[in-house]
Amino acid sequence: MAHNTSETSSASKILDRTALLPVLERRRLSRETIVFTNGCFDLLHAGHIEVLEKARSLGDILVVALNTDLSVSALKGPLRPIVPQEKRARVVAALACVSYVTFFDSDTPFGLIRDILPDVLVKGGDWTIDRIVGSRLVLDNGGSVRSIPLIPDSSTTGLIDRIIDRYARHSD
Repeated sequence: MAHNTSETSSASKILDRTALLPVLERRRLSRETIVFTNGCFDLLHAGHIEVLEKARSLGDILVVALNTDLSVSALKGPLRPIVPQEKRARVVAALACVSYVTFFDSDTPFGLIRDILPDVLVKGGDWTIDRIVGSRLVLDNGGSVRSIPLIPDSSTTGLIDRIIDRYARHSD
């Protein structure tokens, strides 16, 4: 029975923009701090977990915006994503540190950041604060922007390359 409750709660964390905005507004009225980050999260790895856990530690609510499949393909090429958006969302939503998961279909999440106006905007350390989309908007509205250091040798592209290399060398 507890297993079904867990599935329901993580699935219920996945909201489209229309459903998410009123939920965040109610939580903001309760003076909860909203933290926002975004990414593809194609093959979840330790680097993702590090950024998400540190992001969550900066506030009460962590909103993770996932690139849609179309957006991932535009950014990463036609072979990506490896995992479809619904399944990526399900995995990310199952993490205890994540409060809500939503999607964006454009090259950047600027429109979503504008609509949410998070208190804290976070990206991984491969992004300098001046390059983080929406940073000026968040700073101008009294929020903060953080770039969280990455774990070395922890990237989805590196993981894919290792898998390809390992299986290419051992295929007979």
